[in-house]
Amino acid sequence: MALTIIENACVFDGFHDELSEGQNLVIENDIIREISSEPVKSQSGTRIDVKGGTVMPGLIDAHVHVTDWNASPAELIDQPSSLTTLFAARNLKKMLYRGFTTVRDACGADFGLAAAVDQGIIESPRLFFVGQALSPTGGHGDFRNPGNDSMQDLCSCSERGLSQIVDGEIEVRRAARNELRKGAHAVKIMASGGVASPTDPITNLQFSEAEIIAVVEEAEFWGRYVMAHAYTVEAIKRCLEFGVRSIEHGNLIDYETAKLANDSSAFVVPTLVTYQAMYERGADIGLPKHSIDKLNDVRDAGLRSLEYLKAAGTKTGFGTDLFGDLQSEQLRELMIRAEVDSNVDVLRSATSINAELLGMDGKLGCIKAGAFADLLVIDGNPLEDLMLLQKESQHITHIMKAGKLHVDNSS
Repeated sequence: MALTIIENACVFDGFHDELSEGQNLVIENDIIREISSEPVKSQSGTRIDVKGGTVMPGLIDAHVHVTDWNASPAELIDQPSSLTTLFAARNLKKMLYRGFTTVRDACGADFGLAAAVDQGIIESPRLFFVGQALSPTGGHGDFRNPGNDSMQDLCSCSERGLSQIVDGEIEVRRAARNELRKGAHAVKIMASGGVASPTDPITNLQFSEAEIIAVVEEAEFWGRYVMAHAYTVEAIKRCLEFGVRSIEHGNLIDYETAKLANDSSAFVVPTLVTYQAMYERGADIGLPKHSIDKLNDVRDAGLRSLEYLKAAGTKTGFGTDLFGDLQSEQLRELMIRAEVDSNVDVLRSATSINAELLGMDGKLGCIKAGAFADLLVIDGNPLEDLMLLQKESQHITHIMKAGKLHVDNSS
């Protein structure tokens, strides 16, 4: 039995507005067994004196694309899967070293990559995955240019693609069942137009009522849920009406729709940093012109969507949706959120709220007895200064996942 004792900590538990000072944590293997202000009398185990530093839950990013290492998703399907896997392993390690101990991949990662993480073959956050996203022909997951009429070249035909093209209730059910068979933690659908896809306007509605209901039904049969890429009020309302649990992006939401999401016990996962990063660096990294042209349709509305979600009391998760070299901007989402939300609400989104979204409340995203020992030690108080997390190499002194230290900058 491996025993680790963390002493003299100020604890942010993922929920409360203030730190609990003078706390000691007992970690047994990968579980937090005890948190107490009393000294730990055990003579065994490894002791870490954090000297008043903040112990907080490891961060959770609920919208990443670890296999998307190229600015053009269409080009990914032409790359060897071995190359993409190595890029994914590198991306995952970098995420862990930024302080993210859990990520939900929003399409691209698969059972094999998750198995490599679970078996410790690669150094990585915990990985929740959906496999390939489901998209209708001409939808956000169809990356063919208008002049490409080859049905054999549909993005769905390659196991290496981020998405698969499915039309009609029968194809939708078959695809959902197959992703669930392969271990997907959720099923991802494209319910509106998007920035990265070449032919669909942002306002485009995707999938029929029957198709969306079919996906939701199949996911629920497996005890899973559906997450939907959706920007506009109409697209979001349709998803909520038909039982979708996780709305991705939601930039063009209004207050009434945010209230509907709250009333439906759904989550909304904004990903504002990706639009800012694409706006600033997109042309330099080869982002296609059609994507840059559509960017401002959603970028300017991002902060306003946060205001609506806050006013409606909607459960708001934390995501980034970055790709390629832009993934270095991952922690910047914290600062963008803080333009509207309080520091503690930003951190709740990236910890306890995301854990609830993943169905892991009480196990991830919190510091409490019985939770997994996924935690960070911060030199300072992140409730007062989120820049302590932004400058991770300077102020994150320890990163622990499943009771194992991956970063120790205490010396």
